[in-house]
Amino acid sequence: MAALMLQGTGSDVGKSVLVAALCRALTNRGLRVLPFKPQNMSNNAAVTTDGGEIGRAQALQAIACRAEPHSDMNPVLLKPQADRTSQLIVHGRVRGTLGSGNFREARGALMAEVLESYARLRAASDIVIVEGAGSPAEINLRAGDIANMGFARAANVPVVLIGDIDRGGVIASVVGTRAVIDPDDAAMIRGFLINKFRGDPALFEDGYREIETRSGWSGFGVIPWLSAAARLPSEDAVILERPADPREGRKLIACPILPRISNFDDLDPLKLEPGVEIVMVPPGRPIPAEAAIIVLPGSKATIADLAALRAEGWDIDIKAHHRRGRMIVGLCGGYQMLGRRIADPLGIEGTAAEVEGLALLDIETILSPAKTLRHVHGTALGTPVEGYEMHMGETSGPGTAQPFATLEDGARDGAINDEGNVIGSYLHGLFASPGFRRALLARIGVAGGGRDYLADVDAALDDIAAEFAAHADIDAMLRIAGIAA
Repeated sequence: MAALMLQGTGSDVGKSVLVAALCRALTNRGLRVLPFKPQNMSNNAAVTTDGGEIGRAQALQAIACRAEPHSDMNPVLLKPQADRTSQLIVHGRVRGTLGSGNFREARGALMAEVLESYARLRAASDIVIVEGAGSPAEINLRAGDIANMGFARAANVPVVLIGDIDRGGVIASVVGTRAVIDPDDAAMIRGFLINKFRGDPALFEDGYREIETRSGWSGFGVIPWLSAAARLPSEDAVILERPADPREGRKLIACPILPRISNFDDLDPLKLEPGVEIVMVPPGRPIPAEAAIIVLPGSKATIADLAALRAEGWDIDIKAHHRRGRMIVGLCGGYQMLGRRIADPLGIEGTAAEVEGLALLDIETILSPAKTLRHVHGTALGTPVEGYEMHMGETSGPGTAQPFATLEDGARDGAINDEGNVIGSYLHGLFASPGFRRALLARIGVAGGGRDYLADVDAALDDIAAEFAAHADIDAMLRIAGIAA
């Protein structure tokens, strides 16, 4: 029962991808590996086998380990729903709301539950690979920390620090981390990795040795830019903007970037299709008039995001798109926005409110404290589909008499209008079903849907693992983790 923690010199240095790569590399060696992240902050989440939810990155890392995602893999998940508040998920279940005023005290009190989850994972594996959050150099957040050195020291887990050379200043970022953190924290760091290197690594040899000399830590390798990571599910750290114009001959699928957008990796399987181009529309730009499909994505705060959508004028673009007879797909919060009314009488998303929706489906939604979390299978557009539900609230109205999908348990999901060009559904992950993808794209005159998205993700994990293993001293990392290579 061993463990190793990967922390970063900052956010978005590639921790999640390198943890996934290491997990798959060790799994391919025959070890029983499980991922762990004490605390994550993300609105991209996945449903677990035990009926909870965890960050999408940890679900991907579980796949890398060829293991089922479990709520113990991410015992504390914060889902931002306003500028200064986040929904608190503990062991996969909603526990309340954290604000800036009670954040530090509340998260520090969760350490015991974090260690309980970690202990269960260690007992079920040969090695646990732990991912930090942000950076240990954020010493202003050290008090009450459960995400980085607070956890590492409480659980006595050795740390490898990751620096991102692509953003520049990597020597200063690694050595500077050593300079600002507590000496006892620094003692937990046993070495470093340089990530996202482009070009000839020999050109960085002097810099690499300088980091070793100045930090006193061993270097475990220089990892090149892992191009196969682009085939993995998107995370909050990725850049959402994509080219505004489709390549010649491709149909455009447009998705507005809402302030509290969630689970936008729903669109990732569409990247496999050569006949379409996905455009994530940032604030300040109109939804392209030539779009064949507009996708309204999930949202952590549906009423607030609907107000933001209107403030951008996107409601005008959407209704013009509808008048042209083109397709609109609303997923989860996007489905709720397509209705006539959304009510939040208990202030689930903040302040109690009731607002008019876009009125493109004859439905209404009442938000409630109960959260639906489950994997589902069913049929939609005449094809098998699978996905997961993750939402708060109940949707009803005449429009639900014409459901979008029929589920295996006899339940019905979503709604579809009489013309068949406005679709609303609570099912995340729909586009990963090849048959459904094919049926949907056929409605806009695009042939496709043949590739297996999940198989493509699995192959990408093997690719990044092989590249990582070729450039990292995995044997040395195993030794500091407590396993003889």
